[in-house]
Amino acid sequence: MLLRVVVESRENFDKWLANEKQPAADVASAADGRRVFESTACVNCHTVAGTNAHGKFGPDLTHLMSRVTIASGAAENTKDNLRQWIKNPDTIKPGCLMPAMQMSDQDIDAVAEYLMTLH
Repeated sequence: MLLRVVVESRENFDKWLANEKQPAADVASAADGRRVFESTACVNCHTVAGTNAHGKFGPDLTHLMSRVTIASGAAENTKDNLRQWIKNPDTIKPGCLMPAMQMSDQDIDAVAEYLMTLH
């Protein structure tokens, strides 16, 4: 697992901390992706504050896009990598515990769009 340490001024840290306490923004253009995310097993493992996703097994995704990497540092946090991670996590991080959800490409695109709104 990659461990990244960021040193911030107290002011910037306080701003970051305040943002981390906020629920995920509800972005209308990502409604389809949120619907797919909330109606699949994603919610059993992941939390997104302000939604019905309250899982504790996987990482909290509320502010996913504030991260530089995904998969414990195995890949850069980009839309293409999110798509691949959702479609087949083992291609990014062999042996990981996240299952391939067997979603259609349309649903994968929608979920990736939704995840991209989580700042």
